[in-house]
Amino acid sequence: MPDTPLAPIDKLRQIMAKLRDPDGGCPWDLEQDFSTIAPYTIEEAYEVADAIERGHFGELKDELGDLLLQVIFHSQMASEKNLFDFNDVCRAINDKMIRRHPHVFGDATTRDSETQTAEWETIKAAERQQSDKGDGVLDDIPVALPALKRAQKLQKRAARVGFDWPDAEQVFAKIDEEIGEVREAMARNHAEEIAEEIGDLLFVCANLGRKLKVDAEAATRSANAKFERRFRHIEARLRDQGRSPDDASLDEMETLWNEAKAADKAAKPT
Repeated sequence: MPDTPLAPIDKLRQIMAKLRDPDGGCPWDLEQDFSTIAPYTIEEAYEVADAIERGHFGELKDELGDLLLQVIFHSQMASEKNLFDFNDVCRAINDKMIRRHPHVFGDATTRDSETQTAEWETIKAAERQQSDKGDGVLDDIPVALPALKRAQKLQKRAARVGFDWPDAEQVFAKIDEEIGEVREAMARNHAEEIAEEIGDLLFVCANLGRKLKVDAEAATRSANAKFERRFRHIEARLRDQGRSPDDASLDEMETLWNEAKAADKAAKPT
């Protein structure tokens, strides 16, 4: 009888095991450990986000595969050390999702997504108290997170215990205060102080985003993409004239920037 074809996930696990096999495996894969693979895991997660940001869903399929490979890679290495395997990873996330959704898998009821989010955080807090990740309010927030993302997580965690401004108006006042402190540091021409004050300003801006339910990291990615799109328009229009930004004045580039800005607005659905 012919062999039963493997399920795709099992085939992927088989491929990874072969790559890590000391007898005939891939030398590069065999040299890796958790710490050397971790940067690739982060990179693949960003590439998933990038494909979504650009709306390239054909690419998204491939990028999700690359990200899944990272999970398989880490699981294979853990299995080799008798720590856990891929099935353990799946069991852990299955248990976690059921535990954190008592309104779906249990008897609890949730009126809306905002209430559910608050309940989710309460469940997570209880899990932290029972884990070995520390019992501090800010414990277990990964230091490797992008800075704006981590800023909002720190702020959100502190807000759970009441350390928060009542509304966005107080955050605006704090932004004005931080801008003033940046100006004062500039007047003193103190480089380290300027950097510190700009960091404080960015931190408060991230807090404003949190208060207004805006993901600061996603908003910054969007702003980056918008800047890149508009600047490429400047380059393209100047290229049509046989020129480059090096040959153009600031006023000329500003005019072309506003042209791109108007095109962006016209392209938005009304």
